[in-house]
Amino acid sequence: SQGIHSKLHDFKIICVHFPDSVHVLSPFRSLCTLVCKWTYTSDGGWDDSFWNIIGLEDLVKDKYEKIGNHVLSPGESVGKGLTPEAAKDLGLPEGIAVAASLIDAHAGGLGVIGADVKGHNLPCENQPITSRVAMICGTSSCHMGVSETPIFVPGVWGPYFSAMVPGFWLNEGGQSATGKLIEHVVRGHVAFPELQSKAAARAQSIYTYLNSHLDLIKKSLPVGFLTVDLHVWPDFHGNRSPLTDLTLKGMVVGLTLSRGLDELALIYLATIQAIALGTRHILETMQAAGHHLNTLFLCGGLSKNPLFVQMHADITGKPVVLSKEVESVLVGAAILGACASGDFASIQEAMAKMGKIGRVVQPNHEHKRFYDKKYEVFLKLVEHQREYRAIMKGF
Repeated sequence: SQGIHSKLHDFKIICVHFPDSVHVLSPFRSLCTLVCKWTYTSDGGWDDSFWNIIGLEDLVKDKYEKIGNHVLSPGESVGKGLTPEAAKDLGLPEGIAVAASLIDAHAGGLGVIGADVKGHNLPCENQPITSRVAMICGTSSCHMGVSETPIFVPGVWGPYFSAMVPGFWLNEGGQSATGKLIEHVVRGHVAFPELQSKAAARAQSIYTYLNSHLDLIKKSLPVGFLTVDLHVWPDFHGNRSPLTDLTLKGMVVGLTLSRGLDELALIYLATIQAIALGTRHILETMQAAGHHLNTLFLCGGLSKNPLFVQMHADITGKPVVLSKEVESVLVGAAILGACASGDFASIQEAMAKMGKIGRVVQPNHEHKRFYDKKYEVFLKLVEHQREYRAIMKGF
């Protein structure tokens, strides 16, 4: 097994996450994984007919003993704690509380979405947790929103009951390639060796250097306005949400013959904006279906990039909350462990106490008209791609 370990209060608790593909002897399973990935429902359990249809009827035998038949909510204590064998392997004391786990992105959502926001002048203050959306952004991105009643959102996974925050329904949007897309665009550009050399000379990351280079070439303009005639559709690896079309491809409009560092910086900026425009597309689809979202909570590797964060604030028009602990998946795992050990009475209490705000980034509303226009072009790009496909159909 692979694990996320949360060692708090002198090794009092531990939360271990087992990958979906690993079969373990324990009969205990997390409701999160079963509901989100295994067609399980919290009220009806397994559907025997599904397993029969796909030829895995042997899993139904003995009340699903082969794949686990004791389902626990995330954060519930598993068995009698860490077994002697596991304790020996991990180098930890026997009997430490073991919590039912969450999928990694869902643990990240748990680590940020319930933080105490008092005193930060945020629209979600004194509002229910349903006004917040957690965005876990790394190689790809997930958008987690919860509701008190089930909301069916076209192109967005769910609703799943108690799959992240107990007692709430979860909807999960996503983008198939975000950090990976930025890396692909930057490293594939002809000016990348020059970027690499100059960034190394300053002992900076390539992205810190690009951000400072954009500040140099913007002159009197806001940085974001540099892409007035450069537009990207970011689905180089298909669209997960909200269009659910894996055949979609990436698009770039506004290329020139220039091959220098300025052009690399501009395509980098346009790509980040396209990802943020995709987030806006997801959020607007969720809101049209019945969600009421006013604040973004970001975590993951991309949340370390100030340009990525500011573009998400400006393009969605919503303030962005950054966690004090960037590795919020680990915070989420620690929250589960703290509940299993009895340190907190509920997940909600643990989230409020353990999730800490690091910084708040406000949108620049003076730029709204520009980004509304960019969004209009963004939606036109996919419309045109589908028109081109229709023209070529049957060739």
